[in-house]
Amino acid sequence: MAAPNVNVPADAPEHCPGTESSDAGKVSACAGCPNQQICASGETQAPDPAIEVIKGRMSSVKHKILVLSGKGGVGKSTFTSHLAHGIAHDDTKQVAVLDIDICGPSIPKIMGIEGEQVHQSGSGWSPVYVEDNLGVMSVGFLLGSPNDAVIWRGPKKNGLIKQFLRDVDWGDVDYLVVDTPPGTSDEHEVSLQDVRKEISFCRKVKLPVIGVVENMSGFVCPNCKTESQVFPPTTGGAEKMSIDMDVPFLGKLPLDPRIGKSCDEGKSFLSEVPDSPATQAYKQIIEKIQDFCTGSQLMET
Repeated sequence: MAAPNVNVPADAPEHCPGTESSDAGKVSACAGCPNQQICASGETQAPDPAIEVIKGRMSSVKHKILVLSGKGGVGKSTFTSHLAHGIAHDDTKQVAVLDIDICGPSIPKIMGIEGEQVHQSGSGWSPVYVEDNLGVMSVGFLLGSPNDAVIWRGPKKNGLIKQFLRDVDWGDVDYLVVDTPPGTSDEHEVSLQDVRKEISFCRKVKLPVIGVVENMSGFVCPNCKTESQVFPPTTGGAEKMSIDMDVPFLGKLPLDPRIGKSCDEGKSFLSEVPDSPATQAYKQIIEKIQDFCTGSQLMET
């Protein structure tokens, strides 16, 4: 386990001593790490000067929420957009969405602002606004067409994400919801394993885990509102995994075909179908997330 306040690279192996440790690059945990040679030489890279600028920019954001998944196609962008819509329903809250899914930016379409352009002012890039209290930034706004492909890798993708954090004028924001890139695994039966990896990653970099959401957990008939289990859990599902890993379980979001329809039309499902069981499930989960954020703020003060 790395010592407190030691710089541990995100791609470091388990039990990395950290770049500032006297054991950097010299212990068994360092074997095979791409950073081993430079760590052992003591010539670790100087801190990125952009980090302090980003800290200053992000200081006006009260709560930063990352929506993570271990694989693609699990409804992460859909959840991100409806989390933002749900919080922004309270017009006293200023909400922003940052879409850093560089290769597959779907947030502009889901939130009904596809084809919009980013404008630049003296204070930086201006987000595109869905509502007066709901702004969005996405690489999708920088493409000439929704059909354009982004095939960037590593440094270029990281550079754009850094630019979004550094140069976007978010203003005073209560909640910044970040839609992150998915994992790459395609085997559906190991989806819980992917989530476990995400939780382990968050703990490794000391990122608080708000909780786990089980998306598309059952099918809700739009007419009779009866829920059917399409993929019944064989190992206890996300709820048991949350207990095993000692993380909060925020709830289950059922399948409702009208969710996809709302996303295709760029509308909020929560407003379009307020009486759906899925809408009620969304609201309960959003309330738990806000309770966590405000509770964390009280503990810090």
